Amino acid sequence: MTRNHPRPSRRTVLGGAVAALTVAAGTPAAQAAGESRWPAEFPLPDGWLPEGITIGSRPYAYLGSRANGAVYRTDLRTGRGRVLHTGGPGLTSIGLKLDHDGLLYVAGGGGGTARIVDARTGELLTTHRLTEDAAPFVNDVVLHEDRAWFTDSRAAVLHGVPRGRAGRVRALPIGGEWVQAPAGTNSANGLVATPDGSALIVVNAGRLYRVSLRTGHATVIALEGAADVTNGDGLVRVGRTLYVVQNRLNKVTVWHLDRHARTATLARTITDPRFDVPATAARWGDRLYLVNARFTSPQTPETTFNAVAVPL
Repeated sequence: MTRNHPRPSRRTVLGGAVAALTVAAGTPAAQAAGESRWPAEFPLPDGWLPEGITIGSRPYAYLGSRANGAVYRTDLRTGRGRVLHTGGPGLTSIGLKLDHDGLLYVAGGGGGTARIVDARTGELLTTHRLTEDAAPFVNDVVLHEDRAWFTDSRAAVLHGVPRGRAGRVRALPIGGEWVQAPAGTNSANGLVATPDGSALIVVNAGRLYRVSLRTGHATVIALEGAADVTNGDGLVRVGRTLYVVQNRLNKVTVWHLDRHARTATLARTITDPRFDVPATAARWGDRLYLVNARFTSPQTPETTFNAVAVPL
């Protein structure tokens, strides 16, 4: 999970005050005991075709749909949810992140867009067209400092969307040691900020790259304990611990990063019989919530989907 450094807004300040009161109301031990009784998995609507999941400062998960770009919100305490944002024909929602001010940043896949949705009302606020390429795939997003950074799996570029409703989008070409996949196949996928905040970590074709936010220069992160991160998809970072979701391998590998994220050492591997091609993950408390994309199952309106929780 990337540590965000947003510019203060009235909604952020008010939200922070509410969060502070909530934390003060109970001890960490009491909170952990309560969370242990929450559901360890919850369903999504049939045919949802999920891939992305995000959780903010309150116990609600937001999950996007590849079927029509809709967003579903689930209460982690009960497992019950509803469609928050209805999407529309031809739209997709792949990766998504929730900001402190209640704005959802949604990667638009083949539409080549970044959409901003109000997480309280479900209203679509802004659509940014990130590229005019004929076959883009805007895949995932991370919030870092003053921008939401998006990967495009079909191009060696990161797109920086200003956090808020206004401002110019920045295109950051990726160079250095970066190896772009052949046309028509995917490269960049999940991304998080480095612990020191100076760069982004991007997973690409089984490798982890450190990409400078100043120059776009990419260097391969040396992996110790494993050869690669095959089928790497979503990333979550907690301090110097990096969780890599390896979708079709049905596992999450857990890595210890050095101070500047130039080396990653394999610490352990998380597996669970409930994993069915998990795509991305989000953290709440001492749990990691993963959405089962089920890429190897029929992708029909009748296909069932769910999300599952595992201990960190």
